[in-house]
Amino acid sequence: MLFNSIDFAIFLPIVFTLYWLVTNKNHHLQNFLIATASLVFYGWWDWRFLFLLSISAIVDYVLAIQIDKSNSSVKRKIFLTLSIATNLGILFFFKYFNFFIESFFTAFHFFGYTFSPFSLKIILPVGISFYIFKTLSYTIDVSRLKLKPTRNIIDYFAFLSFFPQILAGPIDRAANLLPQFNSKRIFSYHVAVDGLKQILWGLFKKLVIADNCARIVNNIFENSATYPGSTLVIGALLFTVQIYTDFSGYSDIAIGTTRLFGFESMRNFAYPYFSRNIVEFWRRWHISLTSWFTDYVFSPLSIKLRNMGKTGTGAALFFTFLLCGLWHGANLTFIVWGALNAMYFIPFLFLKRKKNVATFFTKSSSLPSFKEALQITITFSLTVFAWIFFRAESLGQAMEYISKIFSHSIITRPDFPGMHKAIILLFFILVFFIIEWLGREHQYAISDLGIKWYKPLRWAMYYLIIVTIFWFAGSEQQFIYFQF
Repeated sequence: MLFNSIDFAIFLPIVFTLYWLVTNKNHHLQNFLIATASLVFYGWWDWRFLFLLSISAIVDYVLAIQIDKSNSSVKRKIFLTLSIATNLGILFFFKYFNFFIESFFTAFHFFGYTFSPFSLKIILPVGISFYIFKTLSYTIDVSRLKLKPTRNIIDYFAFLSFFPQILAGPIDRAANLLPQFNSKRIFSYHVAVDGLKQILWGLFKKLVIADNCARIVNNIFENSATYPGSTLVIGALLFTVQIYTDFSGYSDIAIGTTRLFGFESMRNFAYPYFSRNIVEFWRRWHISLTSWFTDYVFSPLSIKLRNMGKTGTGAALFFTFLLCGLWHGANLTFIVWGALNAMYFIPFLFLKRKKNVATFFTKSSSLPSFKEALQITITFSLTVFAWIFFRAESLGQAMEYISKIFSHSIITRPDFPGMHKAIILLFFILVFFIIEWLGREHQYAISDLGIKWYKPLRWAMYYLIIVTIFWFAGSEQQFIYFQF
């Protein structure tokens, strides 16, 4: 069930009405409704996926209680290890089994040994990477004494399977979200309206910007061998816009929907393409995943390697980025993408004035200074280059794509089907980034846009966005991050 589908447009009002008008007097009933609705929502894709979700939920619900009850550090580690092994085992089998089998046989073939590789027809359950990381953070935080486990399994099911988040996050921590399930929610008209505005902005990003970019990007990348370097640059730039508007659009819809039910979710994007350096970019891009890897991979590993000084920190960072790349998919292109970002990032570890490179861009000036504009341009260009590996089907295609960009064909006239329609898309992209720039100090771009305008004018703006969505929406495209 896609957020941008008729099914969801029917599903959401039904659940919302039952939640606030039928079960509103008892938050336990509300949690039961959310858990049931979430299972329906997730099972809509494939009912078999529910078994894996249930296994992860039951295992970690039980093990978290055992971790909390145990007075022995050895037993606590055993229970935590069981949780990690179970969840990562599920993730490895369904997402990476064939990749590692094929890589294993390829390695032997390189040394002159020939084997007949085999693979299984494994269906990758949608959202598995997200809910596995979500439940792992729960047991790890319980073992670190940062969180008390819940004794109500319905509450835990509701938390883990919460339908706005289960397919592609945000990867909300149990410490933030689970206590909200344990307390009574009170309907707030202003919060609900704000949530609807965020959903509207997310739909605009996805349907008008991302889906229209996808049509051109797919054509260029699938036929990259036939296009000149100038066209390939356009493909890379449009994919850079597509992946941001697609994923941040999803996050806006998910967070806005979460707010409709009286919950506050963590922020997932903070205008990353306005970053002045790669450190700042990763503080703004996919924030829930970045913070997850920071807290559960980079920080523990850097502590273990602290005797090596900055070299150890650099090694921990590089390993973390490789894992981050692998998390995105079983393909060497993602690993190279992670390694590239690590190489961008590591030099900042050796800068003396680290605090100045890690701050958010929050100046209230209408335009950046020349220095800031140059920094933003360089960071954006490095990001575009890395996204080529992310989007390519193979390393070979990525290298061929890049080599053509740096060939003499870069100075030729770009040409691809539907180029005249791309002018309209370019207009929307420019308007989009202007609005993002103006609203960069808020949680989402149109949060305060027009808030002081004459009321009919403000509502006219919302209706204009709605009409634009219906009139200029591209052909329906699945959200990019559903494949991860």
